[in-house]
Amino acid sequence: MLHYRFFGEGETLVFLHGFLESSTMWSYLPLNELNAHCVLVDLPGHGQSPLTDSVEIPSIRFMALQVLEILKELNITQFTLVGHSLGAYVGLELCQLTPCQKLIFLNSNCWSDDEQKRRDRLRVADLVYSSKKHFIREAIPGLFGRPNDFQAEIKQLIAEANHMNADAIAYAALAMRERTDYTEEVLANPKKYVFIHGELDTLVSSEQMRSRLSSIRVYFLPNAGHMSHMESREEVFELLKKES
Repeated sequence: MLHYRFFGEGETLVFLHGFLESSTMWSYLPLNELNAHCVLVDLPGHGQSPLTDSVEIPSIRFMALQVLEILKELNITQFTLVGHSLGAYVGLELCQLTPCQKLIFLNSNCWSDDEQKRRDRLRVADLVYSSKKHFIREAIPGLFGRPNDFQAEIKQLIAEANHMNADAIAYAALAMRERTDYTEEVLANPKKYVFIHGELDTLVSSEQMRSRLSSIRVYFLPNAGHMSHMESREEVFELLKKES
């Protein structure tokens, strides 16, 4: 089973981290002040969770099924999901498997990769076997809109990501490449899905978010890139309190 921890009392919030991260990412937010039952999960191959899937085609659904096992073990039937990047992709898939009250996307989207992005995922999956540390060292600073202001955080993220093995990184990259497009599902349920997005996020442009999600609540943070929980901590926390 995946590694997880929980604390607090109240309505359940399940937190799913992003690619190359772990549940430690949520330490930048004072989640204990939410007056909620918070469940923090390490996704397969990340943090302290093993990667046990051995199928030929890596799968976001496999990750979602692993999270579902935790919900069953904790007897959780009503919950809100908060997913950062990859974590929201897993959250979307989990919503197809079990009822979810709300999914809050943090620096993420609901559509599948375009062809260029699919090629990039393949390149990452190949690169990590020959130059894992180089890839991590180059990739992580680019997640920040203002990397010079977050050198200590970047150093910590790089150190943690270096503990992941190449198989886990490649698996996650290829699973994201093959994920299902749920745009129609999201647009059909505007009360269930909420987005928090950094204006400086280069992985998913604000223009795409505005054009594709015009009927959905999207909160834009002007001074944040892809790591809004670090770059705009107070704003993200206030939005989590508002929406959860």
